[in-house]
Amino acid sequence: MQVQQLPEWANTNAVSINDVIQNVRCLKVSTMYSSSMGKVMRKKLPNWILHKPPLPISYGTHHSKAMLLVYPRGVRVIVHTANLIYVDWNNKTQGLWMQDFPWKDQNTTSKGCGFENDLVEYLSTLKWPEFNANLPTAGSFSINPSFFRKFDYSSAAVRLIASVPGYHSGPHLSKWGHMKLRTVLQECIFENQFEKSNLIYQFSSLGSLDEKWMTELAFSMSAGMKEDKKALGLGKPLIVWPSVEDVRCSLEGYAAGNAIPSPLKNVEKQFLQKYWARWKSSHAGRCRAMPHIKTFMRYNGQNIAWLLLTSSNLSKAAWGALQKNNSQLMIRSYELGVLFLPFARKHEYSFSCTDDGRLPKGELASSLSSEMKLTKLVSLVWKGEENEECGEVIRLPVPYELPPRPYSSGDTPWSWDRRYTEKDVYGQVWPRQVELYTSQAL
Repeated sequence: MQVQQLPEWANTNAVSINDVIQNVRCLKVSTMYSSSMGKVMRKKLPNWILHKPPLPISYGTHHSKAMLLVYPRGVRVIVHTANLIYVDWNNKTQGLWMQDFPWKDQNTTSKGCGFENDLVEYLSTLKWPEFNANLPTAGSFSINPSFFRKFDYSSAAVRLIASVPGYHSGPHLSKWGHMKLRTVLQECIFENQFEKSNLIYQFSSLGSLDEKWMTELAFSMSAGMKEDKKALGLGKPLIVWPSVEDVRCSLEGYAAGNAIPSPLKNVEKQFLQKYWARWKSSHAGRCRAMPHIKTFMRYNGQNIAWLLLTSSNLSKAAWGALQKNNSQLMIRSYELGVLFLPFARKHEYSFSCTDDGRLPKGELASSLSSEMKLTKLVSLVWKGEENEECGEVIRLPVPYELPPRPYSSGDTPWSWDRRYTEKDVYGQVWPRQVELYTSQAL
């Protein structure tokens, strides 16, 4: 997403909120919010429906960041990492995925694809109040989770990975959190180069962790098979996390640390020391734009096996923790992310709900081509050659350098409840006399 105060080249192909919310007539807006945002949301706006999803387990929150914009031509699905506040959309490194989908042919009898089923099932857990809306040229509809089955998601370029609070077991064990990610990855075949390849965890808030859970998470993140149908094997994770110096010298100075809300007691755990890696973003021009983006990935050099853009930080509350001899997954919070995989596909993704030039023009180009097209995921600085043998190359805008640079002895990971006396770029020390956000809102 675009960041102010950066040179023009650094915002090439980046989007602003105006690129995302286009041609919208605010007939009805249904908003899901977390308990920590209650005070902010008390003053209702006309035609806004406010709903707090159920939180059955203490210390949970509704943390997902997404939009569903319904147009006469279809629906725009947006999954992102920014809260709906000015600073998040302008001053920080954030990520956003969006894709437009047309209405289904009324005569279709095909069952929903994985994306559709995952989306509707997730929306159903939110228990939002149903409401009626009159859509220009489309008619009057009851807006509920099932309404979103009216769109054709067969061209979806990603899979949804969501978390829902609760104690999940039996057939529900693999529906949410890191067990959902594990299940989807287990169905995928990756190039042999990703055998035992490294993992990256990059996020903006660190929970209270232990080595047992880190192994549990790494097992899910390492799922998948090689071309010979053997397991990829366990990958070694690194945690990309800003240092104190990164925050001090950032575009916002120490104030950026408000949105990296991890206490010293979580950051200073000895077993975490081997994971720390620097936030470096010279290729994207975002070294000084502190990350609120959350990404998890497996890679080898500049080649990417898969990448997850998500609202999930590194915490048991977000990803879930296995219990009862691994037969139950306990999750506290709602989260939502999109998983990029090396799909073999026939569809082209050129449908636009707005068709105003900001997105590729034309009708849904899902006219099936005569042969499947493989995709190869790479970073922005990948220097390989594109050819038919390697398939279609998709450059994912990974905002940090690959491979990440491990912390040196002089680097200190940021924690927001320590005192820092060296002045930042605005001549301030930390803490400043400001009200800190709660981590649940971030």
